[in-house]
Amino acid sequence: VQLQASGGGLVQAGGSLRLSCAASGRTFSSYGMSWFRQAPGKEREFVAGISSNGGRTNYADSVKGRFTISRDNTKNTGYLQMNSLKSEDTAVYYCALAFGIYWYEKSTSDASWGQGTQVTVSS
Repeated sequence: VQLQASGGGLVQAGGSLRLSCAASGRTFSSYGMSWFRQAPGKEREFVAGISSNGGRTNYADSVKGRFTISRDNTKNTGYLQMNSLKSEDTAVYYCALAFGIYWYEKSTSDASWGQGTQVTVSS
């Protein structure tokens, strides 16, 4: 499977961005999806996850209430809507496709990973 993440950029604190993750090569609708992020000098961390049919989601406490994960299985694309961005949200954001109906919350080589998209929030 190939995952193409996009939508990152430079935004001021308090602003919004929507990331997209386009999948090809595997039946997207059968698998859970996660978003992770990695800031310089830090480990990759879980941000949000969504089940294969979109019925269940989970968020890291640091983004709860500000970020929304969603997916459109007809377009083989997942999304991460990020509102009220803070400087500490600055990181490279990665999407990951699981091999089951639920998402991964730990970085694992079992997942299929996109190439990452940079999000920079200026204060």
